[in-house]
Amino acid sequence: MAQRATFPSNFVWGAATASYQIEGGHTDGGKGQSIWDKFSHTPGKIANGDTGDVACDHYHRYADDVALMSRMGLRSYRFSIAWPRIFPEGKGKFNRAGIEFYQRLVDRLLEHRILPFATLYHWDLPQALQEKGGWANRDVAHYFRDYAAAVYEALGDRVHHWITHNEPWVTAVLGYTTGVHAPGLADPRQGVAAAHNLLLSHGEAVLAMRDISAKGLHVGITLNLSPAYPASDSDQDVAAARKADAYQNRWFLDPVFKGRYPEDLLEMFGDLGTGIVADDLPVISVPIDFLGVNYYSRQIVRHDPAAPNGIGRVREPSSEYTAMDWEVYPDGLYTLLTRLERDYGPELYITENGAAYEDILTPDNKVHDDRRIAYLRGHLNACHRAIRDGAKLRGYFVWSLLDNFEWAFGYTRRFGVAYVDYQDQRRILKDSARWYRETISENGPELEEQA
Repeated sequence: MAQRATFPSNFVWGAATASYQIEGGHTDGGKGQSIWDKFSHTPGKIANGDTGDVACDHYHRYADDVALMSRMGLRSYRFSIAWPRIFPEGKGKFNRAGIEFYQRLVDRLLEHRILPFATLYHWDLPQALQEKGGWANRDVAHYFRDYAAAVYEALGDRVHHWITHNEPWVTAVLGYTTGVHAPGLADPRQGVAAAHNLLLSHGEAVLAMRDISAKGLHVGITLNLSPAYPASDSDQDVAAARKADAYQNRWFLDPVFKGRYPEDLLEMFGDLGTGIVADDLPVISVPIDFLGVNYYSRQIVRHDPAAPNGIGRVREPSSEYTAMDWEVYPDGLYTLLTRLERDYGPELYITENGAAYEDILTPDNKVHDDRRIAYLRGHLNACHRAIRDGAKLRGYFVWSLLDNFEWAFGYTRRFGVAYVDYQDQRRILKDSARWYRETISENGPELEEQA
């Protein structure tokens, strides 16, 4: 029998999703339009012209999906709440039908003894607020505070684990700086302002929730983090990696945990940073209970004068890559977790980790996704090593429970441990789901030789 990497007895094993990616029901129950509703209907923005109008139809099939989670042995489920379901215009009139959907979902989770982890914002800003400037408008941070308070008032008696934002870096950079995500703007100045206002909204939401009731509340933020490795030992490549770390990681870590922006980041921003208000930093850095970590791969960096900020990217030709063309590199997760312990020291949850592959449904309705199993095993072994070496890692959420709408890639990428047939909405457990069920049951995966 293979030896196992045994995790702490109270370790949280779960899976994660996001509202726009799975819910569908895009106008049901009085829901307002989100920026992704508009963006996905804009010609040329999404592969194959796909939209999230139906997605996985989770809005109507949530009970069956919770039963699926129970079959998988999940101990926890991380989901996000669609802001325009709660406030169709982003503020003002509260939509009772919208919150009742999440109340039903949470009640069903608790019936199955599945711990709910709720994310307040996973990128689906009400379109009405985008028309007021979106996250580049400081007022939206205050509207988010009010939204967070309203949701917490309605669900806080049964949901105790909360995440304010999922990957605010992606919102600011892909949404406002490069424009490949909703709302599709390509304005670096707005991107920097959006990042600051997202951080401000996080701090204001934490304070508002604690003002309502701090009893039993565990609240944090989820950041997408990727360690930067220099392509060589040259001073220029090392400096480029340091810049990449500032831009990808410390841009959000330092304000949240140290109450300041990195000096080297501010130098890179130059006059783009005029939207940063230093007086906001005490609110941004209000203590939180945990940090959510989304990790998929590392970055290898070289000095490139022709690249933005002199940061060039390098591909390691000998490595394996996923269908997203992301390098499979579990050691990067170990490096990241131990670095977070050393430099910041928070309790940690892996709130997303997973891989997209070209999954094939066999005639007998099976998906043999051995590469995904190997990916998950390698990364869980990295988590186990990090815990052994002092990281305060409390749980792991695989991305994702279901195949779903993968943003600009539409339905062309599959991350789920459950296969979704988008024609008839069948859910079919992949081999990885069965492997994960066994891992949860045994409280850890098989040990790898290098671990």
